[in-house]
Amino acid sequence: MKPFLRSQLERYAQRLGELDFLLSREDIMSDMAQYRRISVEHAEVTQVAGRYARYQQREADLAGAREMLAEPDMAEMAQEEITSAEAELLQLEDELQRLLLPKDPDDARNAFVEIRAGTGGDESALFAGDLTRMYTRYAANVGWKVEVVSENAAELGGYKEIVLRIEGDHVYGALKFESGGHRVQRVPATETQGRIHTSACTVAVMPEPDEHEAIKINPADLRIDTFRASGAGGQHINKTDSAVRVVHLPTGIVAECQDGRSQHANKAKALQVLQARIQEKERSERAAKEAALRKGLIGSGDRSDRIRTYNFPQGRLTDHRINLTLYKLLYVMEGDLGDVLQALQHAREAEQLEELEMGATG
Repeated sequence: MKPFLRSQLERYAQRLGELDFLLSREDIMSDMAQYRRISVEHAEVTQVAGRYARYQQREADLAGAREMLAEPDMAEMAQEEITSAEAELLQLEDELQRLLLPKDPDDARNAFVEIRAGTGGDESALFAGDLTRMYTRYAANVGWKVEVVSENAAELGGYKEIVLRIEGDHVYGALKFESGGHRVQRVPATETQGRIHTSACTVAVMPEPDEHEAIKINPADLRIDTFRASGAGGQHINKTDSAVRVVHLPTGIVAECQDGRSQHANKAKALQVLQARIQEKERSERAAKEAALRKGLIGSGDRSDRIRTYNFPQGRLTDHRINLTLYKLLYVMEGDLGDVLQALQHAREAEQLEELEMGATG
């Protein structure tokens, strides 16, 4: 194990003793907010310290087994123990490295996924429909729940814009690297000459704001319009002005919701999307500043970043950030996204580990 990792882990064992002491103090036990905060840290530190204690135990076992190798009647048993301890130590080191990486507090949240047709006209809108299906299918595969918050359907199919709310375990953490430009290369159904066209969509993945921690929006900064919902929605929906559009005047950011039947519910959802968009604007501005200081593999999640190409004639998906190429495009479009998401996650973890190491030696 690298010395910088070992020194980081030693701190956890030390911190666990401090937290045990704090949790036994009466003044902290009587302050519920402080007690809860320390308890959360205690649970995280206990997990790391526990795995590190196991690592140290297996190191001691390995050293003992190596000493036993010299004794002829113990050699076979010692060799088995060496093989077993070395394999577990590798696994534990990998696990401990991941546990040490800084965590994004938003990772555990639900997410809004916004898909917008870009260049390419009708074909781009059809591709936005394909991406919507891909994310919806993936969500169903992993047991997440998807609802449409707002949609602007295109005449020939697909969407000019659609916003999904995806609810489940660790949604934002799994999908956050999907933000950016997605490019498709294929022969459109409307093309008579069989020529391949290139069109694009942008995807933005935003964590659903925490109601308690969400930024406070001044009502005077909002303009709220109601209108009649368009598109499929049954007869009821077209008789009332239940759809709601909210404009944040200082930034010009707009959000709308037309999915629910009640104006009140649509307004609440539109405000949530607006909050997420405002927070996302602030986050992407911060990320752009950080990216200027160090060029990360994954990028800033800016819509102008072209992150992925879907080439249908070759059945190929390429993620340009991590040079990942998969020849199983049709499966991916049916929601088999796991390999792509995992590769991006691992690339980011490797990047974070490098930063951690540079910080420790710098």
